[in-house]
Amino acid sequence: MQPVSIRLTNCGKTFADGTRALEPLNLEIGAGQTVVFLGPSGCGKTTTLRIIAGLEDPDQGGAVLFDGVDVTPLPIEKRNVGMVFQSYALFPNMSVAENVGYGLRIRKRPTGEIKRRVDDLLGMMRIEALAERRIDQLSGGQRQRVALARALAAEPRALLLDEPLTALDAKLRDTLRLEIDGLLRRLGITAVYVTHDQAEAMALGDRIVVMDHGRVAQVGSPRDIYQRPATRFVAEFIGTMNRLSGSLEQGGFRTAGGVIPWPDAPATASEALFRPEDTHLAEPDMIAHLHGRINAAFFLGDRTRLFVAVGEDKPLVVETTQRRDFQRGDIVGLRIDPQSLLAL
Repeated sequence: MQPVSIRLTNCGKTFADGTRALEPLNLEIGAGQTVVFLGPSGCGKTTTLRIIAGLEDPDQGGAVLFDGVDVTPLPIEKRNVGMVFQSYALFPNMSVAENVGYGLRIRKRPTGEIKRRVDDLLGMMRIEALAERRIDQLSGGQRQRVALARALAAEPRALLLDEPLTALDAKLRDTLRLEIDGLLRRLGITAVYVTHDQAEAMALGDRIVVMDHGRVAQVGSPRDIYQRPATRFVAEFIGTMNRLSGSLEQGGFRTAGGVIPWPDAPATASEALFRPEDTHLAEPDMIAHLHGRINAAFFLGDRTRLFVAVGEDKPLVVETTQRRDFQRGDIVGLRIDPQSLLAL
């Protein structure tokens, strides 16, 4: 099955009680792309996914097009999309193999074809040994693989995933994230993925759609979203962002903790934003831009996360790989990469 391009035109959603869940949205998803909708709870990302699937109707004037064909009137079973839900939605009274083959059976495919397709998918997901096992005998990761296999069984034109890893522990999420990425690349299928997890979005998305209160805040590649956020919300939602208030003076930005060189600063800049990885402890033979006092230090194994007070309401977050024992109250110098500074 060839991957499908998806276009949303003026797709807003107002529920019967008057709740405005989604402002009119226009978006193009290229055939074979993985697009991740990212945002906090209640921002409209799942509503958008359900409109693409055909589980929700957009407000009047909205349209969903697959390869340029309007599919807005069609229900989910007519759109030929596969869907993976957060709850997995597997049938507990069926075996793993029966769950995977369910969609093919209701489409009345020949028995031999169903068996071949189910065997192929169980092999792809590396769960062949679980074929006859009941769903309640599976771990969370195994259930997720079954749900993926079932969604792919009928060779859908697009795969829609709604927070599929939320219920899993952190280590298993990392493992399955890698497996899902490899699967999507191997199949070349168009995929729309909903999550509130920034690491998932950055790892899986060809493009990320950041949503805020029913609106699209920014659309871009993971690198664009992280390095060139368009709004303060995006800057502070994606990863960790340090913020300093101050004023410009002679090519620098003066703050309570010192002066940071900023030759390219916008003339109206009254705040400087920058990431922890662009903040470095000053070596003894280097001139520090800022001086501050360590409020807290957390050893994380491969790095130490420091919270450094420099005269602002919130301390700066600094991550260092230096192998030394940092103590609360230590005075440290900091250097900031001027190219990393943002003004929003």
